[in-house]
Amino acid sequence: MLYGIAAATTAFLLAAVLAALIRPGALRLGLVDRRRARRVPALGGLAVVGATCLVACAGDWTGVAPLGTGVGELVAAGGAVALLGLVADVWRLKTRFLLLGTAVAAACVVPYDEFGVVGGLLGAGWIAFVAVAFKGLDHADGLAGTVGVVTAFGVGACAAAEVMDGLAVLLSVLAAALTGFLMHNWHPARIALGAGGSLFAGFVLAAAALVTRTGHDPVASAGVLFALTAVASADVLLVVLSRLLAGRPVLRRGPDHLAHRLRRLGLTSQRATVVLGAGSFAGVLVGVLVHGGWVGRTGATCVACVTLGVVLLLLRVPVYGPRSLESSQVSGHLRVRSG
Repeated sequence: MLYGIAAATTAFLLAAVLAALIRPGALRLGLVDRRRARRVPALGGLAVVGATCLVACAGDWTGVAPLGTGVGELVAAGGAVALLGLVADVWRLKTRFLLLGTAVAAACVVPYDEFGVVGGLLGAGWIAFVAVAFKGLDHADGLAGTVGVVTAFGVGACAAAEVMDGLAVLLSVLAAALTGFLMHNWHPARIALGAGGSLFAGFVLAAAALVTRTGHDPVASAGVLFALTAVASADVLLVVLSRLLAGRPVLRRGPDHLAHRLRRLGLTSQRATVVLGAGSFAGVLVGVLVHGGWVGRTGATCVACVTLGVVLLLLRVPVYGPRSLESSQVSGHLRVRSG
């Protein structure tokens, strides 16, 4: 208990300090978020990755808080995904390459002995999907960090219920690091999470959630995993449907994510993030309750139905202007980044 508090406090402070130190260098090198009109450094994820890995590995190395079987490999794979994201931040890799690279890393950490080959491959695909979905959440100040903190606490609770102490410690450290980073990322953001940080957070959260469901009913597991990541999944579903219906390339960036549409409805950037954070908390709470057996699997079904209903309602919010005005709308978005 005492180590957990000390580890979380250390990760919080370390991430906050590293983010402040990274910002000036990223600005000098011109490594800024290309989706914004104002210059916001896009390497803040390095602070989250560094704080999480350093604190977690220090506990494992000293023997104070051993990560346990498979958790060290998960951290290493997450680090590889973060490195891939860093390359994307610097050289603008296409999303398809990020998805493929993340899927390869996920395939290295899936417990095939529990899920089988087919189930393991499906699990790897889901981990990659969630990781890229978290990258999409970085379209608004504070959103990816807020959803990440809520999800980390929820998945950590599931890990604690399964007596996976090392995994629970890793998730608490990640939550603390994301909280420290949010000190610089809340609106108006002074530094962005970037592909490196968002992919890392999504990857670790999804892989950890999958591990906690080993030995459970596959159908119930699918419901729990969706509930734990409902907001990220809803954002992807909304964007894909919107672009398909509009006849636009699916991988083409635009102001059509969750926070963009809430802004169109009159919410401020901060309120949009709070609303989506609350939605994430509701989904995560249901997921934890279903995982612990306190609520039946119908609870996860309700989350799926509500999520689909919200997506269909938000699809009615107009976001695409005439082609001649679209680029100016994207670049002129003052408070919410398009992803």
